[in-house]
Formats: sequence, structure tokens, C-alpha cells
Amino acid sequence: MMKKIGFLSFGHWSPTAHSETRSAGDTLLQSIDLAVAAEELGADGAYFRVHHFARQLASPFPLLAAIGARTRRIEIGTGVIDMRYENPFYMAEDAGAADLIAGGRLQLGISRGSPEQVVDGWRHFGYAPAEGESDADMGRRHAEVFLRLLKGEGFAQPHPRPMFPNPPGLLRLEPHADGLRERIWWGSASDATAAWAARQGMNLQSSTLKADETGEPFHIQQARQIRRYRQAWTEAGHVREPRVSVSRSIFALVNDRDRAYFGRGESSDQIGIIDSMRAVFGRSYAAEPERLIDALKADEAIAEADTLLLTVPNQLGAAYNAHVIETILKHVAPALGWR
Repeated sequence: MMKKIGFLSFGHWSPTAHSETRSAGDTLLQSIDLAVAAEELGADGAYFRVHHFARQLASPFPLLAAIGARTRRIEIGTGVIDMRYENPFYMAEDAGAADLIAGGRLQLGISRGSPEQVVDGWRHFGYAPAEGESDADMGRRHAEVFLRLLKGEGFAQPHPRPMFPNPPGLLRLEPHADGLRERIWWGSASDATAAWAARQGMNLQSSTLKADETGEPFHIQQARQIRRYRQAWTEAGHVREPRVSVSRSIFALVNDRDRAYFGRGESSDQIGIIDSMRAVFGRSYAAEPERLIDALKADEAIAEADTLLLTVPNQLGAAYNAHVIETILKHVAPALGWR
């Protein structure tokens, strides 16, 4: 299957001698540089993680807008924005502005969120679950409001004596970005939330971990999740074709530096506990191109997806990560029929 291939950066920084990103400014500026380089190499997407209270990328829209102004073709997205922390109204305005700057290239991954750096961090942002709600319920509720706002329908009663003339009828949030509603993705860790995302009309992002629901290898469980999502999409009666992305750590070892960083032999799936959930973490792939191609042929979830996001070690610097992306595009993707 032909695939869109992009990168996913966690946006770490650390003030250590071995890090190329020693500050938030380093990470932000190098993220822009990497997106520009990836576009020049022919990659299809530049995606960024969002984590609060951490030395990682957080508020995504200034970065997405800056990349949008520096590039012309590449998709620009997130994987994922934690909706427990978000005001859907302000987020709709930010997203609309960034999408217009980018010319309609935003692909926003949103979700209920990932494990936290602090206890109930969303409370510091002014949010709390309603009575009888969990924090996950609150995140999904925020997401549903956000999706409604992106439709661009008027809902607010205009003031009888406004500062500026209004168009007729109820008012919507501005700026509105046409088509952005169909470019929203849900980051799902379970089969059930994947089916929920399908019913909501969102694309699916499936990461390098998921709930361990059957004890089978990660890629087999993830492939089943994708099929369940597509089944729910069809049952919901949506007209357009959905998109599905998976994330992988994949390194083609073509020089001594690659081998020094990643040539430690084969890895395997790992089992861990995340927020009281038993999770299976997918393996990393690192080998010479010929062996890498053979290994990737057996990954059922990559075969099911239309988009592959390569997780990049951003602290090694933009130039090295451009090399990581280029080796996959040049030495691996054509042999697998992805390009």
C-alpha cells in the first residue's frame, strides 16, 4: 500500500552536554528546521507531541503556524493534544488561525491524554470533571465540543449594539477554517475508543503502545484495532474515506554513526502499566536496510495504515534527524511499495 510518511517528534530538551536541544528555544527552532528539511526530502508530514509540565513541546499552535509559514506542501500535525487541558472555544480559534496560515494543511491529533508529569495537571488549567465524570470523560466531552465548533455553524446571539457590524444570524467563532473538521484525528489506545472515534467521524492515530487486550504481539493487536475502527466507520455511515496512522521507531543503519546510536541488536515488544492499564509497547526497528525491509514486511499494523509516522530522537539535532528520515525514504520505503 502506498503510504504517506512523516515524522513524529516528542520535542525533548535537556541542558546536558550530549543534547543538541538544550532549551525550549532550541527545540522549537529545530522543529521548524526539521519540518522544512523533511519537506525538501519529500516527506509528507511533520507531527509533534504535546506534554504539559515537562521539558517537551507543549502549546502547539505557535509552532504549527510558524511551520505553516515556512513550508508549502507538508502536512503539519499533532500526536496528540490532551483535551483534558483544552478550552475548546479558544482552541478552535487557534486551530483555525494556524490552518489558514498553513493553507489548509493542519492534521490535528487529539486525545484524552497520556500519563501526567503532575497530579491532575488539568486542574491547574481550570478544568475538573463534572459530577459522575472521569477525567477521560471530560477529555472526550471537550473533544465533542471542539468538533461541533469546527463545523462553523452560528451559535452565539449577536449583541444588539455591537462594536463592529455583524453578518445576519447567529455568530460562529472566527477565524473559521473550511475542511479542518475532517482533518481531526483521535489518538486511541483501545479498540473501544477507536470505535468511538470512528462514530465521531475522526481519523485514527494509533501509537507505539496500546492496551494489551489479548496478549498477542503488539502489531497484531494494533492491526485488529484498525480493522475494528474501519468497521465502526462503515457502520456509522460516513461518506468520506477515513485515514489511519501508526507510529514506529525505525532506523536504517547506513553509517557508523547510525550503528553507534542504534545498532544494539533486535528489540521486542514490552509490557508495562500506564495509568493502571496493562499496555503493550511496540518494538523498535533498527538494522541494515535489507534486514529492515524484511522485518517491516511482517508488521501487520503498518500494512493496514495509510500513514506512517517515524518517531525521531530530536535531541540528536535536526540535521541527524533529517538523515534518519532520508534513509527510510530512500533505502526502505520504495522496496516495500510505500512510495
